[in-house]
Amino acid sequence: MINRQELRLVAKVARLYYEQDLGQAEIAQRLDLSQATVSRLLKRALEQRIVQISVSLPAGFNAELEDALQVAYDLKEVIVVDAADDDDEQLQRALGTAAAFYVQNTIKAHEVIGLSSWSATLLAMVDAMRPFPRTQDVQIVQILGGIGNPNARVHANRLTERFTQLVHGKSMFLPAPGVVGSVEMAQVISEDTFVREALTLFEHVTLALVGIGTVEPSKLLASSGNRFSAEELNHLRDLGAVGDICMRFFDIHGLPVVNPLNSRVIGMTLEQLRHVKRSVGIAGGLRKYSAIRGALLGKWVNVLITDRTVAEKLIAEKDTPRG
Repeated sequence: MINRQELRLVAKVARLYYEQDLGQAEIAQRLDLSQATVSRLLKRALEQRIVQISVSLPAGFNAELEDALQVAYDLKEVIVVDAADDDDEQLQRALGTAAAFYVQNTIKAHEVIGLSSWSATLLAMVDAMRPFPRTQDVQIVQILGGIGNPNARVHANRLTERFTQLVHGKSMFLPAPGVVGSVEMAQVISEDTFVREALTLFEHVTLALVGIGTVEPSKLLASSGNRFSAEELNHLRDLGAVGDICMRFFDIHGLPVVNPLNSRVIGMTLEQLRHVKRSVGIAGGLRKYSAIRGALLGKWVNVLITDRTVAEKLIAEKDTPRG
């Protein structure tokens, strides 16, 4: 039991620290105590409930949901935004803004950053970013071929170039289509000196920023020409595919969908992505729910930026088997 004199001292130290905003060293000097004793007394103040700390979150923040999702899917970090699921543009802006803040506060010097080339959400991220105040000495590499329809190609290049400018880094483009017409063509293109240089850098990526797609390609990806035929997409669905990252498809359980089409993709593989220290999946909307869940169960991403509706469903169905 704490005696009254110690209780008085605990209360006095707590008032000086919390109400008068004095530092622990100042309190120790004023009361002729050691700093270790001050620290112990402050801890005692919490134990005795003399001091009770509460965190009042502003409206629109989802800390408890983020924590629950992080634990449920064994993720490094989760960011949940409030955005209307029925407005794609608003959702992309909200996800892009959240991703921009995350990137700006977590990029470290000497990082090798992989960017998926054909993601509208990553474009929204770049549009929301502010220039870094100093050079970060980072390398940026496209992790899915960035060549496509000339009318759409500007998007892939704009994403990489603008991101590179903002972080004052160095860029390496992947001068190849994301999808080619045959396995033989993919093999020939992959032997090109500049393509090989980018592919080799995949093994050194420390931060990957990727969108999570459904089997049906996004408007941006479809307009780029980097897509499979309707017949090929139907075949992927028959094999159980629900989503992709960098045109590498997986099922609802996160298992890779093994198919010959993989050999026609020029980009990072799922296994390479899994070994990236921070692989950030940026996607939202119930249309993408199965794809996002599959990406989490497969552990293809370890950081998720999504919307509240998807996050709540991910928690509700964490242990629900899917056929």
